[in-house]
Amino acid sequence: MYIAMNRFKVAVGQEAEFETVWRNRDSSLSEMPGFVEFRLLRGRTNAEEGYTLFASHTIWRSEEDFRNWTTSENFRAAHRNAGERKAMYLGPPVFEGFNVVEGV
Repeated sequence: MYIAMNRFKVAVGQEAEFETVWRNRDSSLSEMPGFVEFRLLRGRTNAEEGYTLFASHTIWRSEEDFRNWTTSENFRAAHRNAGERKAMYLGPPVFEGFNVVEGV
């Protein structure tokens, strides 16, 4: 198993719009070989720094399956308008990828 996460610092006041964008996107993840599960996670608001932390969390059968997603036409289509939403973010997303060592 492989877990791929992107952390987003979303500007305070932009949370609802950010969630709407994610709910309404056509990611086609379920069409991709090796895709297992997706979650959008909302963390705490850091009022001092002006952002709410979000994370996209996908589970894949393997790292290779995830890499295949990132080079697919489905990936390009799902991220086509990402640059138009820069005002929502405080900086770029931060990617973290993990191979599962143990699970219950």
